[in-house]
Amino acid sequence: MTTIPRLPGEPADITLPALLLRNAEDHGELPALSWRTGEDWATLTWREARRKVAVLAAGYAALGVGRGEHVLMMMGNRPEHWLSDLALTHLGAVPVTVYGTAAPEQVAHIVRHSRARFAIVEGAAELPRWEPLLADASAPLERLVVVEAAEAGEHRTYGSLHATGSRLLNPDAFEKAWRESRPTDALTVVYTSGTTGDPKGVRLTHRNVLLGSIALDGVVDFPEHVGHICYLPFAHIAERLLGIYLPVLRAAHVHLCADPAQVAATARELHPFQFFGVPRVWEKLTASVKAALAGLPAERRRAIEAANETARAHVACRERGEEPSAELRAAYERAKEQVLDPLLALAGFDRLVWTASASAPMPPDVTRFWAGFGLVIMDAWGLTETSGVVTTNTPDAFRLGSVGRPLAGLEVRTADDGELLVRGATVFDGYLRADGGVDSACDAEGWFATGDIGRIDEDGFLWLTDRKKEMIVTSTGKNVSPALVENALKEHPLIGQALVHGDGRSYLVALLVLDAELAPAWAAAHGIEGGLEAGELVSHPAVREEADRAVQAANARLNRTEQIKRYRLLAEEWGPGTGELTPSLKLRRRVVQERYQQVIDALYTP
Repeated sequence: MTTIPRLPGEPADITLPALLLRNAEDHGELPALSWRTGEDWATLTWREARRKVAVLAAGYAALGVGRGEHVLMMMGNRPEHWLSDLALTHLGAVPVTVYGTAAPEQVAHIVRHSRARFAIVEGAAELPRWEPLLADASAPLERLVVVEAAEAGEHRTYGSLHATGSRLLNPDAFEKAWRESRPTDALTVVYTSGTTGDPKGVRLTHRNVLLGSIALDGVVDFPEHVGHICYLPFAHIAERLLGIYLPVLRAAHVHLCADPAQVAATARELHPFQFFGVPRVWEKLTASVKAALAGLPAERRRAIEAANETARAHVACRERGEEPSAELRAAYERAKEQVLDPLLALAGFDRLVWTASASAPMPPDVTRFWAGFGLVIMDAWGLTETSGVVTTNTPDAFRLGSVGRPLAGLEVRTADDGELLVRGATVFDGYLRADGGVDSACDAEGWFATGDIGRIDEDGFLWLTDRKKEMIVTSTGKNVSPALVENALKEHPLIGQALVHGDGRSYLVALLVLDAELAPAWAAAHGIEGGLEAGELVSHPAVREEADRAVQAANARLNRTEQIKRYRLLAEEWGPGTGELTPSLKLRRRVVQERYQQVIDALYTP
């Protein structure tokens, strides 16, 4: 497994600032953080990064930030965000990132609930959601720090705060401040993205996060100081773990990707060893690659398909724990060398040793697609409340479709109704109260009820069914997992997104969204002339006939209760900006159902 650099103490007793000091002392000249500056990359070494953190800590202290204080941040994946997070931690303050897509009422809720006096925001786009709270007597917010100086107006700029820190930095005071932190102190509060109701504040300690990071690091064999492309929001526990905490633990190199739309281009440039994406990211990557392959000559496509089948057979042997035959091994090596690796290199995926996903069920066809290139997407499962990962597949032990086995130090069991319970050192203290206290969410024996439904097989692999609160109960009393049905529908290249409805009804209906990339490619391949945009294809008779066949094919694989009786085909893609997806790209079922209530009602009208 990966060799973790020297730990500055027992794992349960260290804090994040102690690891940053180790990095500066032991790996000071190694790259820590890189970000785009035009066409080039700017880079800080670990020694330089720690110096920046010290300067910023002095600046925030001069602003009035104190130990234990929650400080809110709304910025993209830029160096000011990453460095400020660590600077606040060194002061003993608690950095809290707010999703950049949060609505004004969500921002107001988090400000009041966290009792935050200070917030650091990027620029003009954020100010309308924050400035009214400065004049709101019911909100504790006192000061804003704005990163983009030209857009700051009367507010304090990040540059002036940095300059103040440079002038006032007292190295002894900096070292004294972080050494007062304890492993049981809050490292961050993560506000859940809120698929229903107001976001909850999840309090995570240094011990929670670092023990979880060490356990996760122990299941994959990475090159030392492995790099990471950081593109998901820091308000998501996955990017906090992968983009801040694990890199500090590993003394790794973080490449900040400020625009998530550029992650594919960044991967093509950097050829990473690891890549994490929530299922929607993998779905989009899959659609993009499929669209490109569809444009190749037929002979070339046949050669790729043959190589794909060889790779899937090789993956199947690994999955069963079997040694591939000499013939299969030789065929796979030829396929890799002649077909697969050159294609993966075009995507920057030729050096991957770890490809992973979490956050929502992965569609089986997406997993199968990448297995055709020899890449096994290591599906994992966890929650913000468990500091991220609880279970994961590994290169040495995986089951496609499962979410793997528990990490070291964690226990998982099922309640009588199938709900998954978790116990261990990475489970959070509790939910933050508006008065600053914490409400424990564990029972007397330390078990946390996750709200997910699943089963554990005889080999210890966990298989998820769905979220407990999202399970559909039909009028006949049958339980249906909407995610299972939706993934079956999305296996057809025309269908990019799906929502299944049927709670309290006698049958299921679905809203289906055409895939914005694959639908035009499918239309072109089938000789459909005219406009090839998804919005123009929805009404085309051939597209509607194919959608019918897609639903029929899904129904053929589902039991009677799970089958879709009626559906409506839509062209408008759902996303965080329009509210149907959370910032972490989970489906907001209630929002979609409310928005399309008339459409859904019509599907139940004779």
